[in-house]
Amino acid sequence: MLDIRPVTRDNWRELGKLQVRESQTHFVASNIISIAEAQFGGDYTETGHWDMFPHGIYEGEMPVGFLMYALNFECPKMQALIVRLMVDEKYQGRGYGFFAMKWIINNLYLNDRVIKVGISYEPDNVVARSLYIKCGFIEIGEKLGEEVLAVLRVR
Repeated sequence: MLDIRPVTRDNWRELGKLQVRESQTHFVASNIISIAEAQFGGDYTETGHWDMFPHGIYEGEMPVGFLMYALNFECPKMQALIVRLMVDEKYQGRGYGFFAMKWIINNLYLNDRVIKVGISYEPDNVVARSLYIKCGFIEIGEKLGEEVLAVLRVR
């Protein structure tokens, strides 16, 4: 059974061991870096300070991926940002990324303060782009840093 669980002191090490294929390492930060970043939040020149919420993706008791979203209700462009999504190299191609995206979108939809959700990705990450478009995100012709920015309106 697929499940999403918050990162805790009991599971952060096992989530930190997950990794993408060698050819994908330039697309996403390591989970350990992401978990550390979540402790302080993220500050982006374009959009301000974001509080981050890291989670593990599980198949039963087996960790298979990692996700992290962030909230900033002062940002007019988007109030939620999907900061990380990764599926371990051994579990890719099984629908875990799509499951995680739907979980994040549904979770953010429940928050009345979230109007738009953003996600950014490397321009050459065609697999991620395809997944995000499938989930309803639309590229808005802007970048977040060096990455393509896509937005989904949830209300």
